[in-house]
Amino acid sequence: MPTLRALEALVAVVDAGSITEAAARLHMSQPALSHQLAALEREIGAPVVERLPRGVRPTAVGRSVLADARLALAAVDRAVAGGRATARGEGGQLRLACAESLTAGLLAPVLRGWLRRNPLVRLALTETTSADELARLIDSGAVDLAIGPRPSRWTGGTEVVGVEEIVAVLPHDHPLADRDHLTLGQLRDQPLIHYHPDNGLAGWLDAQAARREVEFTVAMRTRQAATAAQLAAAGVGIALVPTTAVSAGLPAALRRLRPELSREIVCLLGTPGDPLVRACTAAIQRRGISIPAAIATKLTP
Repeated sequence: MPTLRALEALVAVVDAGSITEAAARLHMSQPALSHQLAALEREIGAPVVERLPRGVRPTAVGRSVLADARLALAAVDRAVAGGRATARGEGGQLRLACAESLTAGLLAPVLRGWLRRNPLVRLALTETTSADELARLIDSGAVDLAIGPRPSRWTGGTEVVGVEEIVAVLPHDHPLADRDHLTLGQLRDQPLIHYHPDNGLAGWLDAQAARREVEFTVAMRTRQAATAAQLAAAGVGIALVPTTAVSAGLPAALRRLRPELSREIVCLLGTPGDPLVRACTAAIQRRGISIPAAIATKLTP
């Protein structure tokens, strides 16, 4: 198979019309350039240039090779340029995975500004409801960066984003809505909108309740935290929901838990040294985890 250097030599000779000039353009010696042309001709089985008293010109075979040679060299230039842009964090593809409760409130605002600054970056997104599924996606090489609660088992690269608070969502006319805050013990006999076992929040909340010797009375299960909040607002039961999944216009009462119930949000890094991974992680950390003002006003101190 001909080398790119041999194709480059052919293009340079045809463009310059001279082996001497082509060698100078490529910063090669004339014997080295002639060697590249000879290797190409041996591969093809026919001459690609005709030597004239003054200069050279392509043969019919050389002309047939020339167009594809230019395309091959242009493709290499694009590949190198793309690699350099990716190395600067300005191009390439970044495969993301995100806990679904964090996509709208955390990831989307970060990407909006980040993509304006890096318009050549292509993104792929996978949403999950399980921190352990995020870790599996990273371990399998399916994604480059995952954002969500800390998995139960993970030994790879990690950057902390912040702490996400869990609050109780209940109808405004619920008897417990007049309390400044709630405890898990007060929820013991209350119908709870719980989560499907596929959602990692289900097991995490059960573990927190077990530590306080509380067993939930499950009224309904859902896979989505935002749906749990809406069902609570509709009067189906009380829901325990991350603040990142509560919409500002939710027609429900929000109450903090005492002691506070919270979990750490992290970035799992598939390739910590990758420039795109580093740049996106830094942008996510700068935004951090915060309670929107419209939601904070609904929470009592």
